[in-house]
Amino acid sequence: MSRESENTDDEPSKWMKFRSLLVFSMLLRVFLIVYGEWQDAHMEVRYTDVDYIVFSDAASLMASGESPYKRTTYRYSPLLALLLTPNSFFHRSWGKFLFSASASQCVDDLFLCRFGIYFHVSDLLVGWFIHKILKQRKVPEKICTYSVMVWLFNPFTFTIGTRGNCEPIVCAMILWIILCLMQGNLLQAAFWYGLVVHFRVYPIIYALPIILVLDTQVFRSGQKPALLYWNTGQAKTPASNMERKTFLFNLLTTLKSLFSRERIMFALISGGVFLACNAVSFYFYGQEFLHEALLYHLTRTDPRHNFSIYFYHIYLHYERQFSAVEKLISFLPQFTVQFALVFCFSQDLVFCIFLQTVAFVTFNKVITAQYFVWFYCLLPLILPWSHMKLKWEGLLCIIMWIGAQTHWLLWGYMLEFKGVNVFLPLWIASLLFLAANTFVLVRIIQRHRFSPLFRRYESSSSSNNVTKED
Repeated sequence: MSRESENTDDEPSKWMKFRSLLVFSMLLRVFLIVYGEWQDAHMEVRYTDVDYIVFSDAASLMASGESPYKRTTYRYSPLLALLLTPNSFFHRSWGKFLFSASASQCVDDLFLCRFGIYFHVSDLLVGWFIHKILKQRKVPEKICTYSVMVWLFNPFTFTIGTRGNCEPIVCAMILWIILCLMQGNLLQAAFWYGLVVHFRVYPIIYALPIILVLDTQVFRSGQKPALLYWNTGQAKTPASNMERKTFLFNLLTTLKSLFSRERIMFALISGGVFLACNAVSFYFYGQEFLHEALLYHLTRTDPRHNFSIYFYHIYLHYERQFSAVEKLISFLPQFTVQFALVFCFSQDLVFCIFLQTVAFVTFNKVITAQYFVWFYCLLPLILPWSHMKLKWEGLLCIIMWIGAQTHWLLWGYMLEFKGVNVFLPLWIASLLFLAANTFVLVRIIQRHRFSPLFRRYESSSSSNNVTKED
């Protein structure tokens, strides 16, 4: 599709061109990795994430022919240990470069889209995918640049990969799945979705909105789905009455044609890849893999302090086994919110999975700071459709979220480093953090311009009931 001419006023300055930003981001990450090596060798507080040490130890065990699950607290797919085996014979920072390295800009877009080959899976690749998704939806270059900067120059995101956390790989895979869907390549989308759920279980929550969006009025055999662009419906108010009526009608027709060819194909391929990966892992590592990589995450009860409101109850009752009813009750808020969000926003797919991710983290039984990167990679994709102004409402949301987090961290510092019994104030801080997350999430929803990802083809049965979207 040819690129439409844009007003020169919308073009960013030379130093803010996307390629320049990507190169600068790459240099920043290389510097941080090198600096991290120095800090680890000369300072008491290490720069490298403790999880990276776990990954490296597991990879070393795999390289020597042993099970990576012999390393206590390694609770990930064997694929992660396999990716990091060069740590043992090449350099211990191999994984950090893998998590932070740049995707080659010389790669032909068509080749990448057709074959889905990752030359480097990293947070810079996430930035490149964000830019590509926004450009395919005809977002102006200046807005694209500012949105990508939210990821590339976020202090949290550029430290997470350089400290050795594997979450950027998962983020890149999720964005690639969105790109495959936008290209109409369901086979690749299904393959990578099955793989990413095996690699990290939490993306299973995206299954329902993806299935719902695979409508016969959107995906047709041999045709690339039509996208709704950024400037479509600019004059409409967020979630207008017509949009709501249209969505409800589309939801009813979706439920009637639930077992379409596209949905069955996606479910079979993604489910097959997921089961195949698990079967191979189980063949090599048996019950250790099943328990550590899968079942553990369903039954996890962490008594250590974390952002979750459940941590205090778990801490007080950790010595006894929790009943099935108690475990079910802890999942109910998550399930309820997830279904409500999917019911309301599934056609606006990117916005839906962003909301799902924020809600999933907010109501989870265990919340650590690394989980925030799960929705950071999706935030730049919804900003162009937000009516929220940075001054003052945006700043208020940022200050509230960071303030609630900082307040919690102060009590956590008192407990962790000073040994002061502040469990009750820490739990109250968790409640305030939940309230801040909920407030920000509601404000984002209220200021969002509902915009389905795909344009629906008109059918004879719906043309008399639904006005065609322009």
